[in-house]
Amino acid sequence: MDEAHARGTGRLALAVGVVAVGSACSIATYFAVGGPFGTMNDIGNATTGVLSGWLAWRLRGELERPTRNIAVGAAVTGAAVSAVGSALVVSGTTGWFFAGLVSSLGFAGIGAWLMTLNRSRGVGPARAAGLRRIGVVAGALMVIGVAAVPGILLRIDDDATAPGWAWIAFVGWLGIYVAYPIWAVRTGIAATRQPAPERAAAAGSAVAE
Repeated sequence: MDEAHARGTGRLALAVGVVAVGSACSIATYFAVGGPFGTMNDIGNATTGVLSGWLAWRLRGELERPTRNIAVGAAVTGAAVSAVGSALVVSGTTGWFFAGLVSSLGFAGIGAWLMTLNRSRGVGPARAAGLRRIGVVAGALMVIGVAAVPGILLRIDDDATAPGWAWIAFVGWLGIYVAYPIWAVRTGIAATRQPAPERAAAAGSAVAE
């Protein structure tokens, strides 16, 4: 990964982390005071998903085929599904519960990519500064969103009557709102601070000596 690409990817990762944190703050504020913060959260969730799909595409070179195609495909598809989930509730097509299940499933796809990326043998900025463990934990939490599938098929959309198992998928938001932003921000910082090729080569020579 050249310096320009690394820095661009780093800025994108930072954007993912910042938007995810902003989305988490929006939902917390909504529960506290109401107002437009619920819609802001939905838009933030969709933006986080779309940016994540873009990030997966930019980092595709850190994965080997055929794993690359499967993981990146899961992330891009997940990004689209998460955006659909937000669109459902913003447009009033469904309630927040069903839309949340759809978004949870979408982020599960992104989580699968995140786990794969951080378990691969790549050496890019996504693996710098001990980020593997954080990425794997975040991805594992997000993958719990696949538990939303039965609820989606049954079109459960009433939080007051939803069975207990239907809430399991929402555990994945701990990854989306907490662990994933930490990974994204730290990855972004590592990438934007990546030295130029000449300095990296010089540093490598010095270490070898």
